[in-house]
Amino acid sequence: MSEATANGAHHEEHARGISRWLFTTNHKDIGTLYLWFSFVMLLIGGAMAMYIRAELWEPGIQLSDPNFFNQMTTLHGLIMVFGAVMPAFVGLANWQVPMMIGAPDMALPRMNNWSFWILPFAGLLLVSTIFMEGGGPNFGWTMHAPLSTTYAPPSTDFFIFAVHLLGLSSIMGSINIIATILNMRAPGMTLMKMPMFVWSWLITAFLLIAVMPVLAGAVTMMLTDRNFGTSFFDAAGGGDPLLFQHVFWFFGHPEVYIMILPAFGVISQIIPTFARKPLFGYSSMVYATASIAFLSFIVWAHHMYTTGMPVSGELYFMYATVMIAVPTGVKVFNWVATMWKGSMTFETPMLWALGFLVLFTIGGFTGLMLGVAPADFQYHDTYFVVAHFHYVLVSGALFAIIAGVFYWLPKWTGNMYDEKLAKIHFWWAMISFNVLFFPQHFLGLAGMPRRIPDYALQFTEWNVISSIGGFAFGASWLLFLYIIIKTIRGGEKATDEVWEGADGLEWTVPSPAPYHTFNTAPEVK
Repeated sequence: MSEATANGAHHEEHARGISRWLFTTNHKDIGTLYLWFSFVMLLIGGAMAMYIRAELWEPGIQLSDPNFFNQMTTLHGLIMVFGAVMPAFVGLANWQVPMMIGAPDMALPRMNNWSFWILPFAGLLLVSTIFMEGGGPNFGWTMHAPLSTTYAPPSTDFFIFAVHLLGLSSIMGSINIIATILNMRAPGMTLMKMPMFVWSWLITAFLLIAVMPVLAGAVTMMLTDRNFGTSFFDAAGGGDPLLFQHVFWFFGHPEVYIMILPAFGVISQIIPTFARKPLFGYSSMVYATASIAFLSFIVWAHHMYTTGMPVSGELYFMYATVMIAVPTGVKVFNWVATMWKGSMTFETPMLWALGFLVLFTIGGFTGLMLGVAPADFQYHDTYFVVAHFHYVLVSGALFAIIAGVFYWLPKWTGNMYDEKLAKIHFWWAMISFNVLFFPQHFLGLAGMPRRIPDYALQFTEWNVISSIGGFAFGASWLLFLYIIIKTIRGGEKATDEVWEGADGLEWTVPSPAPYHTFNTAPEVK
């Protein structure tokens, strides 16, 4: 064998190991990396939630000082948002978007690799703050000044850097998705023929590019207030602590929709497949998604009714907030209409989609309650708010991610997952989720404030029930991990048309070619 051939063979062999993952520009490998990263972060953030529920098992301080409890609530929120939910959706986008539009890969493959590899370091930096002198950030995931400026531990500066890196990764991923969708669609695939998942990500990517710099601005002002003598949020120097809330929520509210719009896209692929019917009202779904994205920018201060804004301001934000319920309602109506008189079957992805539909709608109703200004004065900063956003983000975003994973897993691995185990996991997660979060509505309506490690005796019973649900829900993800690994390692072979000829593409658009023809995306050198 000649030396050149030997070197080539050696390189080929080498690329199969660690360097395959380090240097890959293949959208599927990168999608896989995103999904595994998000799952690891889900387990870390989940462990913090377990700590929180253990502390709240009974009144009094059980496990450690309140300061550490505050660090756990802060990092749990940030890790779940930036580490678990968003990377998981980017992973689904990396896997599915090029295949759904008939592109060989993402438009900017090297940037794709870079935007992923920033994440593990940012995540590590975020988690490492706990071990620094003075402890980790302890001011809640919303980082309100002056808690995050004047009174925060030194590790906050590292935390700010981590947030910058996470934002950078999101912006690069979004640029890539937009460039791919606008430039690399198969001939004949007009915008209004794209699958709903692709549409939802196109709109989400624009949202991300618009609001991540706003968060970067907020944390940069925090940084200069802390270290360089500025007074953006310090009233003593002519600044305004409320400015921080305005800037943060101008990012924070679109962020909530960044986490739910791709979920809508996943559900819009799954329901038509298992109802064996095309999606009802495709164009209205596209316009509803765009309307939600637009409205998400003009409702930020509904998080701030209690800060003393003028009544006219409350009125405006209340009306704008309630308006978002309209396009969201259109989507729910269209999903139900898609299922109406369909030949429905209830495989695991459909179960998760139906769980999403029922529980997300509950979250939507409690959101309407919180959007009404006079009522919000009662609910603000109580466990009712915690229950509301967990119904939106866990049974909304997370359930949709799991639905998508089970839906596409046979395509990704070539193997069918264990349907029986997957259904056990679904019912286990579904029941324990409701045992965990439904009682928190009652706690909040009764007046239990959030983000505190201790509480009055009358809240004990619901907290115990909530904690039991929490530990059960946490344990369910270990079964999920087992099912995934078992599927990757082998199992019954999946067919070309996994869901009995009801491939998501086939029902939503006339597909340019079946999925499996794109299964050999070329490696970009």
